[in-house]
Amino acid sequence: MGATVLIVDDSKLARIVVGKTLAALQPEWTRVEAGNADEALALLEDRSIDLAVLDFNMPGRDGLELAEELRARFPDMPIAVATANVQDEIVARARAVNATFIAKPVTEEGMRGFISGAALRLRQTGR
Repeated sequence: MGATVLIVDDSKLARIVVGKTLAALQPEWTRVEAGNADEALALLEDRSIDLAVLDFNMPGRDGLELAEELRARFPDMPIAVATANVQDEIVARARAVNATFIAKPVTEEGMRGFISGAALRLRQTGR
């Protein structure tokens, strides 16, 4: 059975790009989308999510704030933060919440390491 991936980005186009990239790497995985942190948290009330790809720059709470909330609730969930903002501080904050940093624009090559690591972790936990 495939995993369920939560894609959170305020840009519909960016969500499409991430979704297509995920589909190319793991076609059997289900993708659900949210446009901001509040929508993402609401989705988590209704369904089980196995991993998340979060945009950094969003209105309201940013992707790292959302990553911190997800990490507190789901300590083992694979989380990636995707952004064009490649400052050392952002990369360090992503690492501090045990999230993978992915540079935008998102590509298969850029996402491959995160997806293969997430797939391995999900297999080890029986998901």
